Amino acid sequence: MHHVYILKSLKDESLYVGSSEDVKRRLAEHNSGIAKYSSAKRPYVLKWFCTFPTKQQALKFEKYLKNGSGF
Repeated sequence: MHHVYILKSLKDESLYVGSSEDVKRRLAEHNSGIAKYSSAKRPYVLKWFCTFPTKQQALKFEKYLKNGSGF
């Protein structure tokens, strides 16, 4: 299964959208600084996630959320 997730920065309350097969692991990576793009705004909390049967569907929905109409 593939997941699309939304994280909220506790530093500035901004949102981060991503996708992963393991949301718990990915959240830990964001909070540890391993995920370079999001490291400046850590720590994060998980606000929402959704599960998709295929990676293709998850990536398509992630792209939709990152597009202005998704928010």
